Amino acid sequence: MTTTLYVGGHVYSTADPFATAIVTEDDHVAWLGSDGAALAHRADVDEIVELDGALVTPAFVDAHVHTTSTGLTLTGLDLSAAPGVDELLDQVEAYCRQARGGVILGHGWDESAWPEQRVPTRQEIDRASYGSAVYLSRIDVHSCLASSALIAVAPDAKQQTGFDDNGWLKQQAHHTVRAAAFESVTAGQQRAAQRTARQEAASLGIGMLHELGGPDISGPDDFIALLKLAAEEPGPEIVGYWGEGVGPSAALKLGARGAAGDLFIDGAIGSRTALLREPYRDEATVGAQYLTVAEIRDHIIACSVEG
Repeated sequence: MTTTLYVGGHVYSTADPFATAIVTEDDHVAWLGSDGAALAHRADVDEIVELDGALVTPAFVDAHVHTTSTGLTLTGLDLSAAPGVDELLDQVEAYCRQARGGVILGHGWDESAWPEQRVPTRQEIDRASYGSAVYLSRIDVHSCLASSALIAVAPDAKQQTGFDDNGWLKQQAHHTVRAAAFESVTAGQQRAAQRTARQEAASLGIGMLHELGGPDISGPDDFIALLKLAAEEPGPEIVGYWGEGVGPSAALKLGARGAAGDLFIDGAIGSRTALLREPYRDEATVGAQYLTVAEIRDHIIACSVEG
């Protein structure tokens, strides 16, 4: 057992709001208190660490995570800093020059402050990507830009709600092409993405991730693989929630902690799919409604009955 004394910091704890020192035994907190009181422990510890005013807190919990998607974003095409259409297309082109086939997965674009006041067209993405299958999710992850090659792999999207021939897909059309895009992710890529996301979380002081799975997010195989990985390898704990259908039956079959998470009632404001009482000012829609009041009621009752 290794015993360590940390002194000279600010320890966040309801047990002692004014604590500045802490003693750990391996991975357990054994004592906390003031620097003065810590003098009694100095002779009994293996190591003393000077915190120099640093803040010590319990590990954080991220209560809304899609772990595999997060890992793929961290290692893939990050479009969050693109200031406009041309810059996004330049990033796509540069990435596709380096990519070795397969579906191009990108994330994070936000057109709301772009000077062009529009999104790239499907034809522009086709040219920038040299005809590759491209899936680019918006910052809110409730819509995407899709290339012709990707839409060709998911032709059902053309007849579904939210399809736009211009390439900005929403609602069910988006769910369909997203599923097609993520089918290209191999088991090896999946594990690597999950490990990357957990490592990034740990580096930020996050000790627990709430995985919000569902059939339109990642699929049951991804969910099961993530829970298995977290049980076998060190890193942040994974608490799995599964959102599918009315009631907890699907969640129970998958070993989820609860039938919750991304069980969509509606969408997101940026994608114009959040459900409003009046139409959006810049689009003739009130958004999307995926569940009725009766379905929500029945879901809560069924989950309550199951505890």
